[in-house]
Amino acid sequence: MTRTGTTTESAAPEPGGYAAARLRLLQEEARSGPPRRAALAALTDDWLTALFTAAAGQTGVHGAALVAVGGYGRGELSPRSDLDLLLLHDGNADPAAVAALADRVWYPVWDLGLALDHSVRTPAEARRTAGEDLKVQLGLLDARPVAGDLGLVAAMRTAILADWRNQAPKRLPALGELCRERAERQGELQFLLEPDLKEARGGLRDATALRAVAASWVADAPREGLAEARRVLLDARDGLHLATGRATDRLALQEQDQVAGELGLLDADALLRQVYEAARTISYATDVTWREVNRVLRARSVRPRLRAMLGGRAAAPERTPLAEGVVEADGEVVLARTARPERDPVLVLRAAAAAAQSELPLSRHVVRRLATAAHPLPVPWPAEAREELVTLLGAGEATVPVWEALEAEGLITRLLPDWERVHCRPQRNPVHTWTVDRHLVETAVHASSLTRRVHRPDLLLVAALLHDIGKGWPGDHSAAGEVIARDMAARIGFDQHDVGVVATLVRHHLLLVETATRRDLDDPATVRSVAAAVRSATTLELLHALTEADALATGPAAWSAWRAFLVADLVGRVAAVLAGQAPQEPEPAAPGAEQERLAVEALRTGGPVLALRAQAEAPNEDGGPEPVGVELHIALPDRPGVLPAAAGVLALHRLTVRAADLRAVELPTELGEPADLLLLSWRVAAEYGSLPQATRLRADLVRALDGSLDIRARLAEREAAYPRRRGVKAPPPRVTVAAAGSRLATVIEVRAQDAPGLLHRIGRALEQSGVRVRSAHVSTLGANAVDAFYVTDTDGKPLPEERALAVANAVEAALRA
Repeated sequence: MTRTGTTTESAAPEPGGYAAARLRLLQEEARSGPPRRAALAALTDDWLTALFTAAAGQTGVHGAALVAVGGYGRGELSPRSDLDLLLLHDGNADPAAVAALADRVWYPVWDLGLALDHSVRTPAEARRTAGEDLKVQLGLLDARPVAGDLGLVAAMRTAILADWRNQAPKRLPALGELCRERAERQGELQFLLEPDLKEARGGLRDATALRAVAASWVADAPREGLAEARRVLLDARDGLHLATGRATDRLALQEQDQVAGELGLLDADALLRQVYEAARTISYATDVTWREVNRVLRARSVRPRLRAMLGGRAAAPERTPLAEGVVEADGEVVLARTARPERDPVLVLRAAAAAAQSELPLSRHVVRRLATAAHPLPVPWPAEAREELVTLLGAGEATVPVWEALEAEGLITRLLPDWERVHCRPQRNPVHTWTVDRHLVETAVHASSLTRRVHRPDLLLVAALLHDIGKGWPGDHSAAGEVIARDMAARIGFDQHDVGVVATLVRHHLLLVETATRRDLDDPATVRSVAAAVRSATTLELLHALTEADALATGPAAWSAWRAFLVADLVGRVAAVLAGQAPQEPEPAAPGAEQERLAVEALRTGGPVLALRAQAEAPNEDGGPEPVGVELHIALPDRPGVLPAAAGVLALHRLTVRAADLRAVELPTELGEPADLLLLSWRVAAEYGSLPQATRLRADLVRALDGSLDIRARLAEREAAYPRRRGVKAPPPRVTVAAAGSRLATVIEVRAQDAPGLLHRIGRALEQSGVRVRSAHVSTLGANAVDAFYVTDTDGKPLPEERALAVANAVEAALRA
């Protein structure tokens, strides 16, 4: 029914009383959560009952009822929830009278601005529609009478529920497929920075689906913690509705602090962590429930034939031994009949390792039994326990569901108490795909594929699991993590030497990628500093693998063929130093043949000369070649403003700069006197599509240098034409002087929000500070740029400390302006 038709005189109660009472209820600070939702549903029931009773009397319709379905039927009314209503009638009344009755109920709801999902049906029509539309059937499973003929509603509910149970073998697989499709579209609530509390996997829709499965009598969801998880998500949605004044389920970044305040939580991180924990509970219950549904339906389809073959006897599931005290039965890992968890402290890890290696799920009943009966491990762990942990971590993707099952029952924090600090901890950096704890497990998953590259795969896997364990503690998480990892590695049972290696890996897990992408690898000080931190070839080998695994587990923006190329280059140089070779001191490099040709041409023409050529290829994840970028060489007579002009032109042409090298050379003129030329070597990649032609780049560079192309204005126009989506406010830029960064130059490090023209603005600020840029190393992670500039004074010497600080402050001020 649509909102059309003639206006009918009505003696229904005025809506103002309900609206005022509703507003007072929502403004009551003393009542929130389930009590407020129940009170709002009761208040709405009373109002709709009055509307329906008056309308039924005026229209003379009997044998009708007003029914709440869906969320309203469950009494889960949030401040901006829509009302799901069914007008049920027995079909005996005149259709026009039924339509008039509906109008007298629907119009007052609309007049208050409330969203309404409505239908008018007989029980037979409701039953038929439910049989055709799974979503309608799910809503009717929660049908609740509001007013009118209670017997009519009860009969419909009984019929709908009977149909649901009879049709379960067909309907449940369809519901499972619906849930999977939704999860693929919406993602996993427990890992999203802006989750949809209703639609994402582990959200309210999944919780409702579990209720439907339980109603089918095929399987029942694990009930422990499920009601509390549902309450947490509903409370968060209430807070979101109150904070935004809108009917929304998406917890946007800019609204999370306000929602946290509505719920009395400390901050947005506390809110997300609570929401993630609830979603994880629902997700785990979902996995267990659907596994049981599939097992039961599979058994039902096989059982009649099997019973006939066995003469009517039921067949016991086959039990296949997997490890001591651990067997497979009916597609799950369970305990052997002789297993004694109370006497076998290693059984938890042995069962988990066997399940992961066999790519089988751990039975929920087994995990529950281990959680309640398992004897705690001695500290330090025995060698068998340590080996089983390494086996579990080395199982690859199969590790994840087993680890989640152990976490769901609190077994991980019992084994590793420091894990609690990272459990469900959100990561605000958009580069990260996962929460801290899941990122650690995912890093171990990726490390498992790299174990053939190292001599100590056990140390690699454990370091992967612990590398971010310091997050959530004050200060540098690598430094805090080193201390925690040392304690945890000793607890796990490693000897003193191995504990030191794990601690070193955790302390320096960012060293290789940060150095390779932000420092000059031709500078001996760079290579020596890494060698001094790593100290041994074995640790370097492990750190190289850990760096790759960490980046791959972080997200697609954190690793690329280019980063792999740079890290491998750095590792090779450091390995040579650790083998006793001294790093070569860089000499003033003579221009290469290509650069010399460009320099001669620039001297002849008196203007800029450009050349583009593809750079070497590096292997991608599949082993095939992947280009690591394009080299852009520019030669032109030395003059002020070259760096910002060139960087601005590249930004206008949507070229991403990965590294830049600048050097001044002298070439003799025809008169025999030297002329100063500037050579710029850029490594670039096209942001969209193909690379621009060198002639277009040269033309724009000429215009930028002579002032006829206003780069700042052009970039501002593009930004205005394509404004960025409103989101969380970025932290201010920070510019520092890197301590002991180089013996040959001063290293200025810039951390800022990535934006078109950022390198142009930095170049202008450095130019205005009167320093020369020797080289630039650009690194972008998601929305964050971390760039390092090797600068000298006009004589080519490092800057004094005071001047270096002044330059850093000037660049920071320019970026904040």
